Amino acid sequence: MSNRDSNERRSSRFTGTFSSYLAATAFLLADFLRVGAALFAFKQKMSRTLRFTLLIVFAASLQSPAQTPGSHPPDTLVLNDDEKLIGHFVRASGSSVVFKSDLLGQVTLSWSNIKELRSTSRYAVVEKHVTLNHRAEAAGVPKGQLDMSDQRITLHSETGSVRTIPVGDTAHVIEADVFERDVERSPKFTKGWNGTVTASAGLVEATQNSRAFTGAVHIQRDAPVETWLPPHDRTIFDFSAATGSVSQPATPTVKTEIWHAGAERDQYLSVHRVYAFGVALFDHNYSQGLDLMQNYGPGIGWTAIDRPSLTFDLKASVNYVHQQFQVPSENHSLVGSTFTESVTKKFRRDMAFVEQGSITPTWNELHASLASAGASFVAPVYKRLAFNIAFQDNFLNSPPPGFKKNSFQASTGLTYSLK
Repeated sequence: MSNRDSNERRSSRFTGTFSSYLAATAFLLADFLRVGAALFAFKQKMSRTLRFTLLIVFAASLQSPAQTPGSHPPDTLVLNDDEKLIGHFVRASGSSVVFKSDLLGQVTLSWSNIKELRSTSRYAVVEKHVTLNHRAEAAGVPKGQLDMSDQRITLHSETGSVRTIPVGDTAHVIEADVFERDVERSPKFTKGWNGTVTASAGLVEATQNSRAFTGAVHIQRDAPVETWLPPHDRTIFDFSAATGSVSQPATPTVKTEIWHAGAERDQYLSVHRVYAFGVALFDHNYSQGLDLMQNYGPGIGWTAIDRPSLTFDLKASVNYVHQQFQVPSENHSLVGSTFTESVTKKFRRDMAFVEQGSITPTWNELHASLASAGASFVAPVYKRLAFNIAFQDNFLNSPPPGFKKNSFQASTGLTYSLK
């Protein structure tokens, strides 16, 4: 083959390749122009839509709040220096007034610093001499639209009557809807519950395989819901569990299994901070050879300290305790008394420390006494989530042979607040 023929073939191959490249480039350029035109048209359309949406929002913002059915004009609070706050009057307790300002947020003031307060919403004013131990007393509490000036509160009722009360004679001022819901009517048993859920887990995969889980659920209902009212009753349910296992080839698996369940009902008496209660407790502890321990009993409790940041309770009860062990011959049916103390201390930033201890001397078998102690510390992390560290020690004075008297647990985990 001559060199001329070879050169012509190479030239023809190059020309074909170049032509294909130009065609592909032109095709891509055309696609790019089409996409750009579509994006430009979409942008123009979205701009028109955005302008139309903003026009609607602006028109809606011009509507008067008074035209909205069921709405109320904002409350007005005037200080002694004539500074005016616009917002919502939340409540008053004693000499403290809580007002949610549109500009400053929630602020707490003293009645003595307020010149005027006006609201078109309905409020209930509880005077200092009113105890609210019975519904008849709650029904007599005055309600109406509220004005305050010259250190005197004036209520305008729906029937047209007017009631004037000196600020110094008021114990509490709250919204009438809240008062009627939580004071005049008994809330349903399904309402007013709050509590926490705590969980932690551990896993090891190596020569030995280890798994551990701890969890706890605590729910409580206090009635009435409003904390400024004298307590009427309290219901508590709690459950906790700690399980784990350690396994290794050719060796027996070692396991841990501890759980506790309890229920308590407190009924407050007319005596200040004294209540009668009944309790039912159920415990299982594989590490102490305990299949099931049942504990029932009535008792009397006293809240010795009741402050927003600190509560201290003392309780005493008469109990029947039945213990079922892995060795049936070690079972016990016991009668004894349980003495319990508990402390709840609240710190800044919603941190809290809780401690509880109890001892149960048994009267029919003196050697079979039992005791328990526990403590936990909770620190908020994010919204309803908190970090939790807890300790628990259970003591049985007469476990089956080969088992220790003490069972100690320490755990850390996350706690979620149900309310």
